[in-house]
Amino acid sequence: MQQTQAQQGQQQQQPLMTQPPQVITTKDYQYLKDQLSWEILAMKKCRHFSQESTNSEIKQAIDKAGQMHQRHYQLLLKHLQNNNIEEMKKVPQIQQ
Repeated sequence: MQQTQAQQGQQQQQPLMTQPPQVITTKDYQYLKDQLSWEILAMKKCRHFSQESTNSEIKQAIDKAGQMHQRHYQLLLKHLQNNNIEEMKKVPQIQQ
């Protein structure tokens, strides 16, 4: 029995996470660190172009985008503010 591409795509998708994991891996940490840098850069660019704009509607739209990047930055930072060592102690260890 052949499957359609849509059915194959559904089977290959990973489940959606509704909450971030309590333990942050080194790879996760590096990704979050990069993302924080990108969000700061986006905030700085929004601030710069908002100050350069003479059109009030454009200025307002750019300010709104800058606020969005600031919210994203704060949310990512919140995910990094956990006690990873304590959370790692709660992860079941495989006995060898």
